[in-house]
Amino acid sequence: MTPLHGFILHAYTQPEKADAFEALFRAYVPLSRQEDGCIEYHMLRDQLDPTLFIFYEIWQSREHLAVHENLPHMKQFFEQRMDYLARDFEVRMIDMLSPSSATR
Repeated sequence: MTPLHGFILHAYTQPEKADAFEALFRAYVPLSRQEDGCIEYHMLRDQLDPTLFIFYEIWQSREHLAVHENLPHMKQFFEQRMDYLARDFEVRMIDMLSPSSATR
């Protein structure tokens, strides 16, 4: 079985921008989940540090992930990310080795 590709991303927001960041990305979640090749797309907020958002995304292939990253709204956000963030993203690229539980 070919592993699925994705990443875990930590986004530390500026405290006064955390709620705006959440509102912006909440709107992207359902759209991203409908994209071709999206297996998992989750946005999480840390309970102890409400300025920390964690994204867990799994895509069918690196090509599907590249299409997602190059959509106009994602490119625009990436260019403006530091308006929201206290420091740049921390990203770990991952391969998903176990089957997805999303189809249960």
